[in-house]
This record gives sequence, structure tokens and C-alpha cells, in this order.
Amino acid sequence: METTQDAIVHVTPLAFQKMKQLLEDQELSAIRLSVLGGGCAGLQYDMHPTNERLEGDFVQSLDELVLYIHPVAVAYLKGTTVDYSDAMVDGGFKFINPNASNTCGCGTSFGI
Repeated sequence: METTQDAIVHVTPLAFQKMKQLLEDQELSAIRLSVLGGGCAGLQYDMHPTNERLEGDFVQSLDELVLYIHPVAVAYLKGTTVDYSDAMVDGGFKFINPNASNTCGCGTSFGI
């Protein structure tokens, strides 16, 4: 586990509130962020609540919110902003990634 003082990802206030609510509702302690192969652009974001910190995870603390970031995902996620939209169509968590050279239409996958 590596704790980082530098922000790997940035979280907007609305996304922060939604993440905290998700953790409270499920009685879990952290959000895990990673990147998986797949999706129409080659890579896709993975985000889910957890109590399990894995060996090698980077730990980013944002006030009362803890993020576990898979070490391989750090290079892909560095500088990414996680936002949230309450829109009825295409709402939910959004990743604004300055490292992505292309993204799919639905915004859940990207390429570098």
C-alpha cells in the first residue's frame, strides 16, 4: 500500500457527496478505482465500494472519503476528475480524463 499526498484523481463536490452516500448506504469504507481492458475504446473505468485494501494500492484520502487506486491504474487516471450528473439520461459518475486520446460515445471507455 502506498499513501499519496499528491492527488491522483480529483473529485467534484457532487461526486464526493454521492460517493459518501454510497459508502454509508452499503456500510463500506472506501471506493476502489481501477482500469480494466475492454469497452469499445479499449479500456474502461471500474469504480466500486469496498472494505478491502489490496497490496500495492495507492491510498488517496479526501477529507472523509478514502480512495483505493490500483497501482496499474495510476498512470491512466493521473489528473482525472470524477464528476456526477443527476441527469435522467446519461446520468451517474463521469470520468473526465486528460490522458484519454479517444473515448466512446457512452463515456465509460477510453483509449490512451
